[in-house]
Amino acid sequence: MANWDENGVRARIREMAARDPERERFGARTHRYALAPRLPETEIRAFEESHAIALPVEYRSFFAEVGNGPAGPGHGMMPLTVPRPEADEEWAADDEWEEDRLPGRLAGPFPLTEPLPGPIGAPAGLTRGTLMLSEQGCGVYTRLILNGPHTGEIWQIDPDWGGFVPVSPDFRSWYTDWMASP
Repeated sequence: MANWDENGVRARIREMAARDPERERFGARTHRYALAPRLPETEIRAFEESHAIALPVEYRSFFAEVGNGPAGPGHGMMPLTVPRPEADEEWAADDEWEEDRLPGRLAGPFPLTEPLPGPIGAPAGLTRGTLMLSEQGCGVYTRLILNGPHTGEIWQIDPDWGGFVPVSPDFRSWYTDWMASP
């Protein structure tokens, strides 16, 4: 199912914000429980065409039907088509965001056929064919697999400790699990 209930998602996020007025929940001080406006279909299509990719339906429809981030898991979802308004604050996630948008990067083949647990050091080339969704802190990123046998899965890369491993079967599960957590 690709459709999202925009009103339901926004109501749940308002409820989460009301329960956390001091923004003590992990990442809340960064994303502030805010959702940007939805993206026009033309912008999403232009993004896909410029990167020679097709975004997974549930991820794509979130931007079209709900909003362009940032409220979400970790320090919040990264916007799809334009940098965060605060991108001049020297946040490593902004560098990841820009790197993902280099020509051919997203359309490149995802190099892993199975998870790579444990310390992996510098992840040179391992994130090709993936799109960074959010930052967890300390160089740990959540990424959406864009091609290959793991297309649509959500993986987390933690070069120092956890490796590059799946954390959710798809975007909808990843996002709704975050909304359902206390």
